[in-house]
Amino acid sequence: MYFSKTSREPFRILIVDDSPSVRESLGWLLQAEAGLTVAGDAANGADAISQVSKLKPDVVILDIELPDTDGFTVTRQLKALSNPPLVVLLSIHSDTLSKQRATEAGCDAFVEKGLGWPKLLSTLKKILTDSNQISNN
Repeated sequence: MYFSKTSREPFRILIVDDSPSVRESLGWLLQAEAGLTVAGDAANGADAISQVSKLKPDVVILDIELPDTDGFTVTRQLKALSNPPLVVLLSIHSDTLSKQRATEAGCDAFVEKGLGWPKLLSTLKKILTDSNQISNN
């Protein structure tokens, strides 16, 4: 799968998950994709907000369950920024309430972890393509 920006710079991704193994494996997966680069990672909501301010990623991949807060709260904080990143919420939950809360928080996509990383990659491609088309018009 190839991801591209008009400027030919890779899309910058911030990974936020409390599990070091998830951050590491997801980082390897994303770095292997042409057109994507991992700008950084964070283990909790406070670090996520700080990293977004410093790194200015295009996309934040954000776990719903974090040690200091939840992904819904972080999403709302990110979307309140003057130039917010796209937000993909990851969850082990597939219930309607979680999806509804994700939508209400303003996330750009919701991906169930159980569907596997290929689902995440296809979701990233869709939201990045849609976003890039909008910004080029």
